[in-house]
Amino acid sequence: MPMQPSLFISHGSPMMLVQDSELRDFLCGLGDTLNAAYGRPDAILIASAHWLTPRPAVGGAGALETIYDFYGFPEAMYQITYTPPGAPELAVRASAALAEVGIEPEHDKVRGLDHGAWVPLRYMYPDADIPVAQVSVQPHLGPAHHLALGSALKAMGAANILVIGSGNLTHNLGEMGRARGDDAPADWAVDFAEWVKSALDEGRSAELINYLRHAPDGRRAHPTDEHFLPLFLAMGACGEAVRPARIHTSYTGGAVCNDCYQFG
Repeated sequence: MPMQPSLFISHGSPMMLVQDSELRDFLCGLGDTLNAAYGRPDAILIASAHWLTPRPAVGGAGALETIYDFYGFPEAMYQITYTPPGAPELAVRASAALAEVGIEPEHDKVRGLDHGAWVPLRYMYPDADIPVAQVSVQPHLGPAHHLALGSALKAMGAANILVIGSGNLTHNLGEMGRARGDDAPADWAVDFAEWVKSALDEGRSAELINYLRHAPDGRRAHPTDEHFLPLFLAMGACGEAVRPARIHTSYTGGAVCNDCYQFG
């Protein structure tokens, strides 16, 4: 069986639960595409920009509740559930892999899945029959730390475990719709997204890690870092030498780029 790749998924707005979008259409076909190429994964390990902790944590609940960590949306969205099996054994395995490289994670045995995890997975694997464990993000520790987290998890792909980083390629909600009054992508968002693509294609890892110094409009693309950091975990999980493929691009409100990448 081929080794599972790792993925960086832009999870977009939770509004795709009730609205069509290019990103939702893409995610609806992604699981089948991956299954055809790599086989069905035995489990999924996902890092979400919506689980933030002071130190690394791994979620190993046996039963996963649906966490509605979004507010002021249509009531129908809070009636949608996604409850795949938990993966406590995978959580233990991931914790041990992190500990081997000196990263001692906390082990959370009760937390469910936040919307950065369950919303994209609901479209990728709608049957909710693949066990899932989650990894937290530490924004104050930066890109290099998350690259190291991913590198510690490199053995997962060979064990038929799909590793996913879930964030957004750009995430400036304050500028949605401002640039041109519609969904046409803002120039600065496109410039940032294309810089990231060229840096990934050319293996410029040091520049990516220091993206605020090197990327155009880096802080405008990410007023805070948490939605960009899962990219580094996905990159590390397949090894920095592996060049990724951009497998989707679209924009929401002009300022939110939904690029997705596959590593391996």
